[in-house]
Amino acid sequence: MNAELIGVVLLGLSYLGLLFGCGMAVERGWVPVRITRHPMVYTLALGVYASAWAIYGSIELAANAGFGYLAYYLGPAGAFLLAPVLLVPIQRITRTYQLSSLADLFAFRYRSRWAGTLVTLLSLIAVLPLLGIQVHTLSDAVQLLTGSRYSSAVALLFCAVIAGCAVLFGARHSHRHRHDTLLSVIAFESVIKLLAMLGLGAIALWWVFNGPQDLQRWLEGPGAALQSATPQLEAPQWRTLLLLFFAAAFMMPHLFQITFAESLSRHTLLQASWTLPLFLLLMALPVPLILWAAQSANESVPLAAYAAYLMTEHWWVGTLAFIGGLAAASGTMMMIALALSGMVLNHIVLVARPPEARSDLYGWLLWLRRGLVGAVIFGGWLFAESVGHYHSLTSLGLAAFVGMAQCLPGLLALLYWPGANRKGMIAGLIGGIGVWLWGLWLPLLFDITMPALPFTLLMPADAPAWYNATLISLAVNIVLLIVVSLFTRISEGERSAAEACSVDAVIRSKRLPLEAATAGDFPAHLAQALGDEAASREVDRALKALNLTPQERRPYALRRLRDRIQANLSGLMGPSVARDIVDRYLPYRHDDAPVTDDIHFVESRLEAYRSRLTGLARELDGLRRHHRQTLAYLPVGLCVLGDDDELLMWNQALSQLSGISGDSVIGSRRDSLPPPWPTLLGSVLNASQTPLYKQAVTLHGKDYFLTLHKAVLSGHDSRGGSVILVEDHTEMKWLEEELVHAARLASIGQLAAGVAHEIGNPITGISSLAQNLRYDTEDPALLETADQIQQLTQRVTKIVNSLVGFAHGGRPALPLPAAPASLKTVSEDALHLIHLARSGEDVTFTNACPSDIVVRGDAQRLTQVMVNLLSNAKDACQPQGTVRIEAGTQASHAWWRVVDDGHGIDPSVKHRLFEPFTTTKPAGEGTGLGLSLAYQIINEHQGKIEVASPPPGKPRGTAITLWLPLYQQDDHLPHAQDTDC
Repeated sequence: MNAELIGVVLLGLSYLGLLFGCGMAVERGWVPVRITRHPMVYTLALGVYASAWAIYGSIELAANAGFGYLAYYLGPAGAFLLAPVLLVPIQRITRTYQLSSLADLFAFRYRSRWAGTLVTLLSLIAVLPLLGIQVHTLSDAVQLLTGSRYSSAVALLFCAVIAGCAVLFGARHSHRHRHDTLLSVIAFESVIKLLAMLGLGAIALWWVFNGPQDLQRWLEGPGAALQSATPQLEAPQWRTLLLLFFAAAFMMPHLFQITFAESLSRHTLLQASWTLPLFLLLMALPVPLILWAAQSANESVPLAAYAAYLMTEHWWVGTLAFIGGLAAASGTMMMIALALSGMVLNHIVLVARPPEARSDLYGWLLWLRRGLVGAVIFGGWLFAESVGHYHSLTSLGLAAFVGMAQCLPGLLALLYWPGANRKGMIAGLIGGIGVWLWGLWLPLLFDITMPALPFTLLMPADAPAWYNATLISLAVNIVLLIVVSLFTRISEGERSAAEACSVDAVIRSKRLPLEAATAGDFPAHLAQALGDEAASREVDRALKALNLTPQERRPYALRRLRDRIQANLSGLMGPSVARDIVDRYLPYRHDDAPVTDDIHFVESRLEAYRSRLTGLARELDGLRRHHRQTLAYLPVGLCVLGDDDELLMWNQALSQLSGISGDSVIGSRRDSLPPPWPTLLGSVLNASQTPLYKQAVTLHGKDYFLTLHKAVLSGHDSRGGSVILVEDHTEMKWLEEELVHAARLASIGQLAAGVAHEIGNPITGISSLAQNLRYDTEDPALLETADQIQQLTQRVTKIVNSLVGFAHGGRPALPLPAAPASLKTVSEDALHLIHLARSGEDVTFTNACPSDIVVRGDAQRLTQVMVNLLSNAKDACQPQGTVRIEAGTQASHAWWRVVDDGHGIDPSVKHRLFEPFTTTKPAGEGTGLGLSLAYQIINEHQGKIEVASPPPGKPRGTAITLWLPLYQQDDHLPHAQDTDC
C-alpha cells in the first residue's frame, strides 16, 4: 500500500470523523436548537438531491448533452416551485397519518399491502444503480488519486463507516421522530459539496483561465469548435429529462423521507420552494466552467470522474474534488440506506412475518432496521463492483430515475383522481416496470442486445434507449391505470382513503362504536399483537397526544384514539401491518343502528384545513362557521343527537344550564350523560307529541322546570338524527305560582277579614267579663284566673289584628318592632307554653340558645312563632324524639333554628309550606294557619325563613331557620329600620 493510498484513506476517514463530531455536537446540545431547527438547515438537507451525480455525472452529461445537464437542476426546482399544489398536500397526508415513505403512502391510499410491497421492490431495484454511482465514483476517485488497485477495498471501508454513521444518526431509537442530528449532518455535507463545487469552479475560471475575459476569448477561439461538436438534446428529449428529474426530486426514497417525513412545518416546506432552487443553481454554475477548463487543458482527458487531468496533475485540486465527492456520496448513501431499510422492513419483512406479542418489540424492530441499513449499503457496493464499472454514470443514473418515475402516475392519481383503485394502480405499475426492466435495467446486467420494445417503431430512429423506455413505460403505465380503474369497482376502504388523500376533499369518518368500552381496555387488546410493554406504551403515547384519560369512554374519543394508535403504528411498522393489527384487535362493533358520517370529526378537519381554502370554498366555509356560531351562542339550550343516540352538539346555553361542558360530552352516548339528562332527553325523543312543558328536574342542587322541543332531521341530504331545544321556564313557573298564590291570598284575605270581625266581638265580651270578675270576688284563685283570661284575650286580640293586616294585602297592621328580645328568654317562654299541653310529653325539648343574643322585635309575637314551630316539630316526632332550639349570629343578623328528628316534610307541599291552610296533618287536627302566620310575623320583623328537610348531614328530620336583625343601640328611634336582610 503506497503513501498516496494511505493519505487518501486518512483523508476520507478524517472527513467522516468530522461528520461524527458534528453529529455528536448536535446530539449533546452544543449546537443551539434555533440553528438545528432553522429552515435553512432543512433546505440544505434537501441538497442531498445533489449526489455524486451532481459532482461527477453532471460533467459527463454536460460533455454529452451540452446545456442539457441543467435538466438535472431545473427538474427539482420546478417540483419545489409547485410545492403549494403538489408537495404540501402530500406533506399533509404523511404528517396526519405518519407515513414515512412512498410505499407507505401507496399502501395507505390504495388499501393494499401488495401496493406497498410492489413500490418497495421497485424502489430497491431502481435505487441500486444510484447507490452504485456513489460507490463507483468513490472508487474511481481513489484510483485516480493514488493509482492503487485497492481502490475497491478502500471504497468498501468507506461504505462500512458510512453505514455506521447512518445507524448512529438515524437508527438509534425505536420510535420514529424527526432526526435533527441526521438532518444537521446532511446539511453540513451540503455546505461542503457546495463549497467544493464553487472552489473548483473558481479554480477553473481564475487559474486555468485568467478570468472571464480569457474564458470568453477561448470560447470564441479554440473552444468554439469544441462547443459546436458537443451533442445537443432535442426538445422532446430535453422535456423528458426534465420530467424524470422533476419526479426524482420528491419520489426517490431518500428525498421523499427528507421532504415529507423530516420536515418541520408547511411554512418550512414553502420556504424551501425558493431556497432549494437557489442552492441547486449555485451547484449548477461551476459545471460548464470545469468542463471548459478540462477541455482547454487536454482534449483527451476523460471526463467521467471529474476533470481527471486536474485531479492527477495537482493533488490539492484532487483533494478538493475528492472531499466534495465523498460529501455528496456519503450523505446520499446514508439517506438511501435509512429510507430503504424502513421500506423493506415495513413492506417486505413484516408483511412476510407479522410481529407477534414479543417482550421487546421495539428492540427487535430496531435491530432489524440496523441490519437492513448495512445490507442496503453493502448491496450498493456489490452492484458497483459487479455492474457499475462497465457503464457510464449517465446510463446508471437514468436507469434509476426512469424506474422511480413509474410511480408518478399512481402518485398523481392518489392526489387528483379519487376514482383510481388498487387494481388499476398495480396493473399500470407492473406494466411500466416490465417495460423499464426490459429496456434499461436488464441491459445493465447482461451484455446482450435486447429485442426492441413495443411501439419503438413510432419513436425516432436515432432516439436513445432511455428516451424510448421512458415514454413507452409511462404510456403503458398511465393507460393501464386509467382503463383498469374505470372498468373495476373501488372498495369502500379505498374510497375513504381517496377522500383523505384528495387535494380538495376531507375524509368522512364513519360513526361506529368499538368493541372496547373504555380507553383503558385498549392495552389488553393490543397486547395480543404487540406484547404488554409495547401495547401500554403505544396507548399511553396516543392518550397523551390527544389529551385523553384511560377512563375515556366516549365513542367519538375512542375512534380518535384508535386512529391515532394506527397512525403511530404506521410510522413504526408501515400502514399495511398497522391497519391489520388495529382492524383485528381493535375492531368496530357493527350494530343494527344506521351508519352515518362522523360530523364532529369532519368539522374538526375542516377547522384544521380552512387556512388552505380559497375562493368559493372559503366563502362556504365562512358561512358554515357563521351558522355553527349561531347555534353555539343561541340563548336557548340546544343539543343534536344522531340516530344511534350519539351526541353531536351541545351548545353554550345548555352547558351553562346543565353545568356540563360540551367538549366533555360531544361524541358520547345519551345514556352516558349525568342524570337527569338521559331520562329527560329520552322522554322527548320517545314522545309522540312535543313540546313537553315544564318538566321538573333537579340540577346542581336546585329545582328547575324545563320545556323541551324536538325536531327530527330527515330528507335526501340529511344525515339523520334529532335536534332538541331546552328552554328554562323556571322563572315563568315561579311567576305563575306567585300569581296563583296572590289570587289565593286575596280570597283568603277576604275570609280572614270576616273571621277577624266575627271573633273580635266575642273576644271583647270575654275581656269585659274577665275585668268584672276583679270587682265581684276576692278569691285569689279566681283573680289569678281572671288575669290569665285577660292575658289570653289580649293575645287573641293581637292575632285578630294580624289577620286584619293579612286581609289588607300583607301590610303589617302593627308598627315595626324595635324592642330588644332575648332569643333564649323567648325560647324558654315558648317551651313553657308547650309544656302546658298534655300531649307530646315523651318528646325531649332542648334550649341551646346563648343568652347574649338579642334581636330587634316583639317578644310576644316571636313567642307565638316559636310556639307554632315547636308544636309542629313535636307532632312530627316519634315517641322518644328530640327537638332542639339553636341560635347564633352572622354579620348583623341572628339565626334561630328549630331542629327535629321527625319524619320530615312531604316534598309535595314543601314549595307551598307557608301558604294559609297548608297542612300535612290528618283532617280535623290542623288548620294550616300556624306557619303562614309565622311567615307573616317574621316578614314584619324584616327577617326570613329557611327550611331544610332533611337537614344537611342527617338522614331524616327538619330544620327551620329564622333570620332576624340583631338589636342595635339606636333601634329605639321611631323609624329605625334594618334593610340588610
